[in-house]
Amino acid sequence: MINKPEEILLPLGFSFSSLAAGIKASGRPDLALVEIPGGAAAAALFTSNRVVAAPVEVGRASLAATGGRVRAVIVNSGNANCATGRAGIVACRRVCGEAAEILGASTAEIFPSSTGIIGVPLPAEKISGKLPALAQARAASAQAADEFARAIMTTDTRPKIAAAQIQFSSKSRTRNSDSRKEPGITLLGIAKGAGMIHPQLATMLVYIFTDAAATARELRALLRAACDESFNCMSIDGDTSTNDTVLLLASGASGVRVGAAGVRNKLGAALNRVCQSLAEQIISDGEGVEHVIRLHVTGARNRDEAMTAARTISHSLLVKTAWAGADPNWGRILAAVGRCGVAIDSSQVNIFIGGQKVCAGGVACAFDQDRAHSALALPECDVRVELGRGRAAIQFLTTDLTAEYVRINADYST
Repeated sequence: MINKPEEILLPLGFSFSSLAAGIKASGRPDLALVEIPGGAAAAALFTSNRVVAAPVEVGRASLAATGGRVRAVIVNSGNANCATGRAGIVACRRVCGEAAEILGASTAEIFPSSTGIIGVPLPAEKISGKLPALAQARAASAQAADEFARAIMTTDTRPKIAAAQIQFSSKSRTRNSDSRKEPGITLLGIAKGAGMIHPQLATMLVYIFTDAAATARELRALLRAACDESFNCMSIDGDTSTNDTVLLLASGASGVRVGAAGVRNKLGAALNRVCQSLAEQIISDGEGVEHVIRLHVTGARNRDEAMTAARTISHSLLVKTAWAGADPNWGRILAAVGRCGVAIDSSQVNIFIGGQKVCAGGVACAFDQDRAHSALALPECDVRVELGRGRAAIQFLTTDLTAEYVRINADYST
């Protein structure tokens, strides 16, 4: 089943705060901070869109300048600070510089993120005026982390939170860790995102915090692998945003080293679980979504073929609207596969809806229409497409397309 927001488990070395800075007209909290007093090793993945928001440019440059070191993350919602020209870069750097002065850090150690409407100047003066109160309010508590998750939301209807804990033998401990405690690592993931969701990241901000001791290089390898199986295997509407960021921070406060034997694999597995849970929560909270589809593409020659077919099916408006009506119109799926660019032999293609074969060898076969309709009418349904070309497979999360999605996005900026 699609995961619901989980219990908040706090990794050591992080504190959170949030408040309303007046960026959103609603008056709801729209400014958030995470501080790591001891600093953290960092790795990030960003949008593949060639139109890039100012905070993505600044954050990417800062990580390069520090060698992957972050002291604090500052996030605003309600304004994307994208397509704002040189003024957007200046505003972003101003906010980072003033936050750095308050926290006693360097400007490059402050990682910025923004989400909201494109093309509107960032009200840096509103943010600057709230930075002292934001810094003073930070706390290492579950409540503060939950409030952070809510402050970064835009069209989300609920926060996205996932957590994991793993234990290790005392051999994994660093010299300065507390020998009286059994060593362990905690991971906490917080995300926002409900629309413009597409592989190669989406209109989402994802922050994953861990108290593991790791280098930026170790984190980059772990993060890329986890994203490939989660955030890059989902799509709501096929749009790739301008602000997408997935940031992994490791405070090292647990004293458990990623380089120790067995730790890396366990941490990687836990990170995969956290990312998968967040991806599922984003998909299930998609704008106007009524049905989540677990699309299984099998029998491809390689992963790229499977991904190409999965994306084409997931982005077909005819397929997505059929899913919205719980219509088992397998012909639309077959047509999408046929135009995806993979050199399929249609006589080898089979399609299943809710475990029932509805197309055999590229032609109609007898199946229970009511049963297939009932499967698609559920909040979550499995659809499998067998290409008959090889052994590669992929699982891809996607959704229907409803009138509510159109309503939300027809007047988003008004």
